[in-house]
Amino acid sequence: MRLCVHTGLSLNTGGGKGICPILIISTFFILFFQQPECKAQEEFIPPPAKLLTSFPFHLLTGGIILLRASFADYPDSLNFIFDTGSGGISLDSSTCALLKIKPTPSDKTIRGVAGIRNVSFVYNQKLRLPNLTVDSLNFHVNDYSILTSVYGENIDGVIGYSFLNRYIVKIDYDSSKIYVYSKGYLKYPKGGFLTHPFLVNLPVEPARVRDNTNINARFYFDTGAGLCLLLSTDFVEDSSLFSSRKKKPLPTLAQGLGGKASMKQTTVKDFRLGPYRFRNVPTYIFDDDYNITSYPSLAGLIGNDLLRRFNIILNYGRREIYLLPNSHFRDQFDYSYTGFSIYWIDGEIRVADVMKGSPAEKAGFQTDDVVIAVGNNFSKNIQVYKNLFQNVGEKIKVVIRRKQELMELHIKVASIL
Repeated sequence: MRLCVHTGLSLNTGGGKGICPILIISTFFILFFQQPECKAQEEFIPPPAKLLTSFPFHLLTGGIILLRASFADYPDSLNFIFDTGSGGISLDSSTCALLKIKPTPSDKTIRGVAGIRNVSFVYNQKLRLPNLTVDSLNFHVNDYSILTSVYGENIDGVIGYSFLNRYIVKIDYDSSKIYVYSKGYLKYPKGGFLTHPFLVNLPVEPARVRDNTNINARFYFDTGAGLCLLLSTDFVEDSSLFSSRKKKPLPTLAQGLGGKASMKQTTVKDFRLGPYRFRNVPTYIFDDDYNITSYPSLAGLIGNDLLRRFNIILNYGRREIYLLPNSHFRDQFDYSYTGFSIYWIDGEIRVADVMKGSPAEKAGFQTDDVVIAVGNNFSKNIQVYKNLFQNVGEKIKVVIRRKQELMELHIKVASIL
């Protein structure tokens, strides 16, 4: 799922170790009274998985993975989001127009947090990665212009299940590289935890969430969501998760399939994935109008701002996901709250979605203000500016242009804790 949001960590691991269940050729000599023969039992292991390729990626705000790949025989490389929350593989409609690709209409639809869309397809095409060509792929076509505006980089497509189900894929956040292996036997490294997700296009993991009460539930495992945890309003209300809280969640917006969606922003006291425990996890609550979680089947999703704290091996052929804590495991969560969004539009960074009563409104920001500088940074890099707005408690100077007039505003970044 392509989902992005605007905005101390205390962790305990349960000491769980990943166990790789492999098939070993065994011979058991079983002796029976009055049984003169010895019988052998054989089990066959698959051939070893082979490393096919590796390539770099970089992270956008919220932990979104962006990588470079080529489509079909077009020479230029494109930007793709790597997304376990996508049930296929896709291209941006503007990219199709630029490459003069004519999609074929279909009666199929896709769902996201902000809407349902009918999609066209570009059938039987190739994805070209360094030293690896993946053929016979059916790309659905979607409009990712809002994601391009959010991240300030062209988003040309999304790589999901159609690619992942063909290989074993390792995401290494320590080296910022993705490794692709052929299907087969792969020995997992020591010190991690092996999960067995429910998997029909999208992986679903059991986890436990605790605030007012302890609740075991199931969640999408979604590297394409730029947040830590997303819960449906139905789940929150039926479970009475926050029933004893006096502090109200703060209003915000998120961008996903179909456009923008209103949400609320808060934290949960405790979240446990396998043996790994996270405290005070930033959490978004949304009205699941398009039933993407099929509640009560699922409570919501786990996003990549939490998942990036593990090096991950996705072995869909065996229905396994292996989690190994990495150097980012103890990174502090982002608790910042400004109450506005910034977008890259026509070569400028513009303000939008100013929440009523938020720090942004109190500072005097208005929709369509053009951001010239944040602090003393004039880079016009939206990723850098978003990171600067994550400094909780800091009063930040922002130079804007409004109707051709330069103005200096000061915003104090609040906290959702």
